[in-house]
This record gives sequence, C-alpha cells and structure tokens, in this order.
Amino acid sequence: MDYREAGVDVEAGRAFVDKIRSLVNRTHRPEVIGGLGGFSGFFELPSGYKEPVLVSGTDGVGTKLKIAHDLNCHNTVGIDLVAMCVNDVLTSGAEPLFFLDYLATGKLEQEQLTEVVAGISQGCEMAGCSLLGGETAEMPGFYPPGVYDLAGFCVGVVEKSQLLSGSKVEIGDVAIALASQGVHSNGFSLVRKIVSDGGFNWSDRPEQLDGKTLGEVLLTPTQIYVKPVLAAKSSGIEIHGMAHITGGGLPENLPRCLGANQSIEIIPNSWHILPIFDWLAAAGNVNPKAMFETFNMGVGFVVLVNPDQEVETIKWFESQNIAAYAIGKVIPGTGNLVGLPE
Repeated sequence: MDYREAGVDVEAGRAFVDKIRSLVNRTHRPEVIGGLGGFSGFFELPSGYKEPVLVSGTDGVGTKLKIAHDLNCHNTVGIDLVAMCVNDVLTSGAEPLFFLDYLATGKLEQEQLTEVVAGISQGCEMAGCSLLGGETAEMPGFYPPGVYDLAGFCVGVVEKSQLLSGSKVEIGDVAIALASQGVHSNGFSLVRKIVSDGGFNWSDRPEQLDGKTLGEVLLTPTQIYVKPVLAAKSSGIEIHGMAHITGGGLPENLPRCLGANQSIEIIPNSWHILPIFDWLAAAGNVNPKAMFETFNMGVGFVVLVNPDQEVETIKWFESQNIAAYAIGKVIPGTGNLVGLPE
C-alpha cells in the first residue's frame, strides 16, 4: 500500500504546481524574492515609506462555490477569493502587496483547479498584488472527489499617517457608493434556498435578467476596487473612510468606517439596485429589510469624502467605468444607518 492508494497523488501535486507556475509569474512584483515551491514566500517592503504599517486580511468564497461546482464553471471564483481579501485591506487605505491561497480538495483534478488558480492570478493582476504562494491540500474522505474549498490571505502596506481607522471621518462627509457587479460573494446560502425552494434552475432566464441565465449572473465575480480607489487618492481626492459591503450588507459594514458618535443618513432610492436583487426578493418573498441585511443591493464599496469633493469623486469613478452615487452623509449618532427599510 502507498499514499496514492490512500487517495493522495503526490506526483499529480507536483505536476499541478508546475502547471500553474506561469499563472503565478504573471502577478510578479519587483519586491518578490525567489520563486514558487519553497516552504514560504519572501517579499521586500516597497521603498519610500517613512512609517510603513502592514495590513492583513483573510476570507473565502463561501457557498457560491456550490454554484460553480453545479455548473462546472471554475474560472471566476478565484477572482472572488482575491477580491474579498484585497477590498477589505483597501478600506484601511493600504495598497495590497501579496496574496496567498489555500485550496483543499478531495481529489486533485488538474484542469478544474488550474481554472481556479487562473482566476486567482487574474484577480491579483487586477489588484496589483503578487500571488506569492499557496497550499493545495488533497484530502480524500473529507471532501468528495471533484469538490474543493478556497481560502485566501492578503497583506498590504500604508503610511502610518495615512491609515484610515475612523478618526479622519467628519460630520457632513458624503458617502459615495461604488456600484457592485452583482451579488458578489455573500448571501449565497439564501440565494441557493430561494432557487431550490422555488423549483428554479441555474439555466433559467428570468425576464429581469435580459436573456442571461441565473447561473451566469450569480457567478459574476466580485468587483475589485483597488486600482481605481488608490488612483483616486493619488489624483487629489481626500478619502476619509472606506467600507467594503460584504456579508450583512450596508447596515453591518458601512458603520465600521465611522468615528465615535457618528452615523450615516441614507438617501432612499439614490442608487441603482441591480435586477438580480429584484428577482431574488420576488422569487423568495424576501422583505426589504432582510434584503438589505443580507445582500449588497448594488453597492459594493463606499468612500467617505468632504462634500466639496462630491462631484469630483463621482466623475472620477465614472471615468474608471464604475458607476458612483452620493447615497448619504455622516451625521451625529451612535454608529447606525438612518433611512434604510425597517
């Protein structure tokens, strides 16, 4: 008996690493030391920082992976994995530097997992960070053959004086919403229940989705906001706070970027709610309060700016092909949102 008979193919693992080497190399930054295959990855801090602060974040893709498995479509969930981490790191004002992934599966299917890593590589390129390394774990008996799970980890850097922690947010600041591309990577347990209980299929084409299938729309990857937001800061837009709208929607995530004794007053109907959310609400008979507490509702990221820069900020992101809306303002309060459905 050997390891292969127990369900773990070491040679296939080595071949997989060789196969994805070019995908990793595409994300190379000059600060990377060495290459793929060591016990750890090495990365020099970029030059020019007086008081560099390292910022880290970790996340996964969640049960959106079930849809990827059902549809045998694996080339977008890697983008989701990167996006969930780098967008979180970005909220501190940090530039993502490098990313590592953890991929666990019942049986290493090279073509399937190469698609996943291709998405991770693409996401890292979109965020401007290096795919520094990762771990692929073949775990027969724990995961069924062909099933995998993902986790990711990102490290970024920011000048200490530029770190965003709520202290720079001022009463009167305007909340500028940056549009999401869809459901992103949160709320998929509810999505799957709506589809299952309603007798729908991923191949269905609801009228609201303009001819696209449910599966196609729901697998649209999470928007990566890193480059346009960092470029906005470099262009002279002074961002006082940022929030990544993930699980818990606007009510849970937007208050996290505020200072003490602050709230945000939301302007109802001030942004475009994507058709997929209208469909989910109707198909699942989900009330508006629950929708806002579960999904991003068309808002993937929020930046807080001085009201004098409201128009400039909206025009900037529109020039980067990201729809932007003024959705509210900072008011005195206790860390809640005012104006959302009750």
